[in-house]
Amino acid sequence: MNTLSISRRKFAHLLGVGAAAAIVRPRFSVATERPSAKTAPTGSVVVRLSANENPYGPSSQAHAAMNNSFDVCCRYPDEANDVLIEKIAKTNGVNREQIVLGDGSSEILKLCAESFTGPTQGKLIAPDPTFEAILEYSKANGGEVVKVPLTADFHHDLEKMGAAAQKGLIYICNPNNPTASITPKNDLRDFISKTTPETMILVDEAYFHYADSPDYESVISLVKDHPNLIVARTFSKIYGMAGLRCGYCVAQPDTIKRMHGFQMWDSVNVMALAAASASLDDADQVNNGRKLNSEAKTFTTSELDKMGYKLIPSQANFIMFDCKRPVVPIIKAMKERNVQVGRLFPALPNHMRLTIGKQSEMEAFVAAFKQVMA
Repeated sequence: MNTLSISRRKFAHLLGVGAAAAIVRPRFSVATERPSAKTAPTGSVVVRLSANENPYGPSSQAHAAMNNSFDVCCRYPDEANDVLIEKIAKTNGVNREQIVLGDGSSEILKLCAESFTGPTQGKLIAPDPTFEAILEYSKANGGEVVKVPLTADFHHDLEKMGAAAQKGLIYICNPNNPTASITPKNDLRDFISKTTPETMILVDEAYFHYADSPDYESVISLVKDHPNLIVARTFSKIYGMAGLRCGYCVAQPDTIKRMHGFQMWDSVNVMALAAASASLDDADQVNNGRKLNSEAKTFTTSELDKMGYKLIPSQANFIMFDCKRPVVPIIKAMKERNVQVGRLFPALPNHMRLTIGKQSEMEAFVAAFKQVMA
């Protein structure tokens, strides 16, 4: 194998062998044996609840596929790209020409900022607060960034965002990071249908798999009717691949062609491609991830409710709640107790963003938080 090129069929076969090997392992067997926290210099365990990661990691099938891909690490990932693109296209009911892979969905955001914002392309319109990466990418590309505050109930203020747009790009993170809130599906559908085709719309669905509200839906099905719509997804969250880096977007072929000119060649590595492809075959990864997250979230929100703290309704693998006083000193005090929580979001200076980790990690958070807030 090290002296021969490898075909798409052979690469798919490698993934199949890996998936078959994983069947003999218990679900999450590899992930749960791996430490989800690091050790502080003092020897104390650090609980990391700061980056919206999935503490259970990739599925056993993904681990097997990665192990089985060692022999092709000497090859460029063209065949592996093709296998994953075809699988994503089939999963989402679109054509392969409608898919761009990225080094995490962060690369997709960067591509969109470079392709659709800047001195000649137009402004970036974004909610406030939201995931900041695309704002920084747009600024670096010379684009003007317009922040539109969320509504009182933490929805995107679509009317004001639309009014502020002139060509360029509108960024919608749904569910939104850091608030974990959603914008109702009917409002979003109506907004997309009314937005002029000259203005691009990027809907970031990084936390799509965690949302279970009847008022939420993916907008991938709308791409076929709207050439200005782009939908970003990631394998970092429910699939537990934050450190492996793999994401993608779905858009119409002409939009994809505009983005290709700004994309780095072979930006997703073979290991990540193998893990992502195997993950799509493992329905239990999504179902188990939702279940474990929901159980730990229910415990945490119940404890915060008993303490009298008001939460924003969460549709993601993290929560945001009002600490009733500036959050920065609280973040520092929690860190001193070896519990890392989310950073400051200036639009909500009294709110803490908290990743939902394992049950034991959330128990450690509650104990430390009670000490800090006493």
